[in-house]
This record gives sequence, structure tokens and C-alpha cells, in this order.
Amino acid sequence: MGFALAPTALTEGYRLEAFESVGSTNVVALDRAREGDRGRLWIAARRQETGRGRRGRVWETPSGNLAATLLLVDCCPLPAAATLGFVAGLALSDALSAVAPSTRIAVGPDGGQGRDGAGRYELKWPNDVLADGAKLAGILLESIVLTEDRFAVAVGIGVNVVAHPQGLPYPATSLAGLGAACTAETLFLALSDAWLRHERIWNRGRGLSAIRTAWLARAAGLGSEVAVNLGGGVVRGVFETIDEECRFLVRDKTGRLWPVAAGDVHFGAVASAAAT
Repeated sequence: MGFALAPTALTEGYRLEAFESVGSTNVVALDRAREGDRGRLWIAARRQETGRGRRGRVWETPSGNLAATLLLVDCCPLPAAATLGFVAGLALSDALSAVAPSTRIAVGPDGGQGRDGAGRYELKWPNDVLADGAKLAGILLESIVLTEDRFAVAVGIGVNVVAHPQGLPYPATSLAGLGAACTAETLFLALSDAWLRHERIWNRGRGLSAIRTAWLARAAGLGSEVAVNLGGGVVRGVFETIDEECRFLVRDKTGRLWPVAAGDVHFGAVASAAAT
């Protein structure tokens, strides 16, 4: 089976370019935008050789894992584009639940298993999907200005389907490691369908409140002890919520509420070890 779009995505005018191997799906997508592509274009590959995560970190995608990027052009007012990562997280969570529904979730208030025990995946602010408390997938948004009043955004999604990176400072996992019999192609098919539901709710940013509510219902570590590495310092406290702009809110031991727009979040024992 090769990569294919869900019938619902085809009906809505989405298109697909599929590769066995590619340098970076985000780079290909943004190149297509520079060449004049109108957007609503998925780039999918089973292997990504030069992929990256947030802050330029390497994100390994060996053959059999999923690397996918959705190119969108002039999809919303520019400030709203930053919230597409939350749309992607919800869509990926739904797709994973459809193709591998029995995998457990984790990271509750004590850093252990999640709030309701089983049956869904959790979303770690701002752009990770967790299973059993370990990173299963990551999301990376990148954008370029095309003209004075036009821009493109690449919504990059990487999922550990058959293997996960080793030697990381945080736990990671794969669908195969969790016992799920799923291929990158099957997951992508489900993802291309699930994206539509959440994009309609998001509605060019006008439905962000509903997206925020849905995201919080799947949030990893809500109410738990957390440390956020801001680059120039660490904020410690309790993960209270995300605000209307989807910033991460931490209440420290003095009662002060810290809104975090960008930073590395660590829960439980990892908070003590990795955020110092």
C-alpha cells in the first residue's frame, strides 16, 4: 500500500506528493510554495534524511516512520497561523486513536498514567504527542513570506511508527514498540481525514476557543509539577492551563502565574533532571 489521501480530503481539494525518501518534507513543501503552489498540498515520506524539530534539533525518521507536511497558503490571518500546531496535535491524536486504539496514555498529576487510564493519546505543549509518557510524535510549524500580503506555512508532523531515536534526554517510543501493528501509510490516511474535522472547527483561527478546549481535554501533565526551560532560566510550578492565546500557564510556589510563549516543558522526575 502506498500513501493515499482519504476520500474526504480529496473531496475538499487536498493533493498529495508522496516519496519513499526525502531530505525534509517541510523544505519540499515550502519550495512548492515558492514555485507558486496554491496550498492544501500534503508531502509524505517513509524516510526523512535531514528532518529537524524545534530549535533546529535533529528529528530522525528512519524508513517506515511517517514524515508528513501540510502546505497551507494564505490560510488565515498571520498571527493565527501559530495555533495550527494545536489543530495538528488534535488531528494526529484522532488518527492514532483510529489506527492504534489500544495504546495506553500517561503523564497524570503524579507523572504516571494519564487521567482516564487508556484509549487515547496525550498532547504535550506545545507540539508533542505522548504515549505511555514517552514522545511518540512531534509537530513543527515553519512559515515564509511570499509577497507583501501573502505567506505560506508548513505544518510538519513526524511520527515514530516502527522505531524511535535512542540516547535522548527524555523517554521516546514508537507504535511498534507499543505493540501497535500500523504502517506509516495507514496512519497518514487517517491523518488526512482527521485534519479536516479540526481545521473546520479552527476556521481560520475564529474557532480557536473550541480548539483550546479540545486540546486541554487531552493535555499531558495538567495539574502536575512542571519545569519550563526558557533558555535563560527555568520556571517551576504547576501546569495550570493554556490561555486564550494558547500560552502555557505555570503557577509557581508563590502563587504567581507565568505565561510561557516558548520553552521546553518537563514533567515529573524529568523536570528535576532535564530542566536544570
